[in-house]
Amino acid sequence: MERVEIIASGDVQRVGFRDLVEKLGRDLGLSGTVENQEPYDVRIVAEGEEEPLKEFLRALRIKRGPIQVRDLEVSWASATGEFPYFKILRGDWQEELGERFDVAVRLLTRSVELGEENLAVGKENLAVGKENLAVGKENLAVGKENLAVGKENLAVGKENLAVGKENLAVGKENLAVGKENLAIGKKMLDKQDATISILKNIKDDTSEIGAIKEEVSTARYEARSEREEIISTLKNGSMEEKYEELRREIAEIKASIAEIRAKVS
Repeated sequence: MERVEIIASGDVQRVGFRDLVEKLGRDLGLSGTVENQEPYDVRIVAEGEEEPLKEFLRALRIKRGPIQVRDLEVSWASATGEFPYFKILRGDWQEELGERFDVAVRLLTRSVELGEENLAVGKENLAVGKENLAVGKENLAVGKENLAVGKENLAVGKENLAVGKENLAVGKENLAVGKENLAIGKKMLDKQDATISILKNIKDDTSEIGAIKEEVSTARYEARSEREEIISTLKNGSMEEKYEELRREIAEIKASIAEIRAKVS
């Protein structure tokens, strides 16, 4: 068991400090006394186990309301066991009554101060509440506007969706038309190839016709030469033989010309 003697200085008299010290001592299972010490301090004697005493010292540094403990003068010793419990050592009744009045007045004054502070805080909160109400109304108006805009955007979105579907349908139609045009293009290409082939054949036929014309021209020249030769022969030889030979050659020439015409046509 240990004993600790404490002198507490600061605002510790006539503020209810002794009542708090007594309660702390009893709560921690300590025994001892607390009393006012002239002119302004409070003397505390406590006995008990070391750890509860250390916690008691920590709890005595009160700075709450009118109680302001500025310093603790502490001395340790061995316990004497002289205290049956923790109690307040009071002075004469007049002094104690005066202290009680002082405590009551101070507490009342503090209550008034707190009330005024709370009133001021309440006014501020009221002003803030009004501002919040105004902001809330503005936010409500903005929310309504945003809702209207959202509905418009939804309508526009639906229209865009419809247009997109129409564009998709048009795209499909264009794709089908493109495929048809591709097929037509292929057909035209095939026809073009066929036309090129025909033109090439015509060119070849034209070349052949030119050759045939050249043959006809040559045949006519030869026939003219033969005719002149025949005429010269008739003048110099047998008329019947030359005539028969001439007739055969003319028939051959006619046959050749007919064959050439057949080829040309």
